[in-house]
Amino acid sequence: MNSTAAVVSPAADAPPGKEQQAAGVGILLQISMLVLSFVLGHVLRRHRFYYLPEASASLLIGLLVGGLANISNTEANIRTWFNFHEEFFFLFLLPPIIFQSGFSLSPKPFFSNFGAIVTFAIFGTFIAAIVTGILVYLGGLTFLMYKLPFVECLMFGALISATDPVTVLSIFQELGTDVNLYALVFGESVLNDAMAISLYRTMSSVRSNTSSGQNFFLIIVQFLETFVGSMSSGVGVGFISALLFKYAALDIENLHNLESCLFVLFPYFSYMLAEGLGLSGIVSILFTGIVMKHYTYSNLSENSQRFASSFFHLISSLAETFVFIYMGFDIAMEEHSWSHIGFIFFSIIFIVIARAANVFSCAYLVNLVRPINRKIPMKHQKALWYSGLRGAMAFALALQSVHELPEGHGKTIFSTTTAIVVLTVLLIGGSTGTMLERLEVVGDGHNNELLSYEEHHDGYVAPTYEEGASSESNLKTKLKEFHKTATSFTELDKNYLTPFFTSQTDDDDLDFGGSSHQSRRGGFYDL
Repeated sequence: MNSTAAVVSPAADAPPGKEQQAAGVGILLQISMLVLSFVLGHVLRRHRFYYLPEASASLLIGLLVGGLANISNTEANIRTWFNFHEEFFFLFLLPPIIFQSGFSLSPKPFFSNFGAIVTFAIFGTFIAAIVTGILVYLGGLTFLMYKLPFVECLMFGALISATDPVTVLSIFQELGTDVNLYALVFGESVLNDAMAISLYRTMSSVRSNTSSGQNFFLIIVQFLETFVGSMSSGVGVGFISALLFKYAALDIENLHNLESCLFVLFPYFSYMLAEGLGLSGIVSILFTGIVMKHYTYSNLSENSQRFASSFFHLISSLAETFVFIYMGFDIAMEEHSWSHIGFIFFSIIFIVIARAANVFSCAYLVNLVRPINRKIPMKHQKALWYSGLRGAMAFALALQSVHELPEGHGKTIFSTTTAIVVLTVLLIGGSTGTMLERLEVVGDGHNNELLSYEEHHDGYVAPTYEEGASSESNLKTKLKEFHKTATSFTELDKNYLTPFFTSQTDDDDLDFGGSSHQSRRGGFYDL
């Protein structure tokens, strides 16, 4: 069965109403699996059974039901409702997940670690993709594994470098870990998707055009265009939404529905605008979420604030759970090429090596320019290396490779990616709790991240100028410059951006990022 068909085609000789009945059965099975997944996830969390996280349980449910459907006499028109369409994933399931990530983000840990996050997400992902591609190519040359052309090896390296640590982050939240570690893992996973997609598309175009003169510069230029353009698009849409809600006077009782509807539409507008312009909708909607939470959210009425927070949390939870069920079912139903076991085995080893090269080299570079009390400790580097799960993004790109590459090559890459996704989600996801305890990075209380952020002194939280305890004058100079930069942005935000984009009053100095639904009008760094 081909799981990548773009549309559901009714059988020509199907009796009237047969397709509608099949659709009803397919949707009923999907809803049943969602219900089962949420109930099972709740039971596992309640009993603190971290060896089977909710994402892993959802994937297993999809695999189990898909396997039963595959060996049973289930009708093809019912099976078609479970086909994993990459277009459906990128256009409908991914946007609410990414927006909620930006919308719920506490900006102070994220932005104080932004340089490190960008280093891991851009330079680190590039390292991981190139190292994986070269090792796979060398493995083919030495007859350790199935041989692929060099450009196709780089395509595989790019798609398999997309991390998706949903399972790890959920356990981070449950156990409570350092806010900076959480910010690094989360920030890298979101931004590295854009890098992985850009690298994959660039390698695909290089393969199609067979031009190798400016490959390296083409990759760099294309990614910078994609990232900067997408970020600008997302920030611009966020600012426009803030001005609209500030001056449209929608925060009156009889317009609450209109206010909520418009707020919900802006994130999708940002995502589709970027995709329509050939940019990255992921990066665009992420920054839209950050800007809308900081500026637009405070212009909403109290009822609309409650609705927005609950609504995006709800649909992102549904989308995340459905993605893993959807992926598990399709993995069980898809025809795989298991004839090249060596390719799968050595690819797993190579991505472990590439992940280590990514994390430890980037951490070394980041620590070179950081003062002593802001260096990333080794235990956090190990946790970051361990958090490199592969998920739906790699799976969706692997599905695209089936269309773009010769049949044997595409099938081999897809089967290998499938095996890596299942192994990392189940094995690494299930052992994350044990890993965190062994590394002694639990118990810092992510749920109380604002308090712990202010009081935590043994990590690498951004210090103030007076707290820069380095004895070397060059580090003090760097710390002064860092403090001046942060202070200038804080002043810009407080004195110009926040008053311009929000309905600020003198007594509106409530915290941004707390649990209150009142208007939050403070600077990014006033936490």
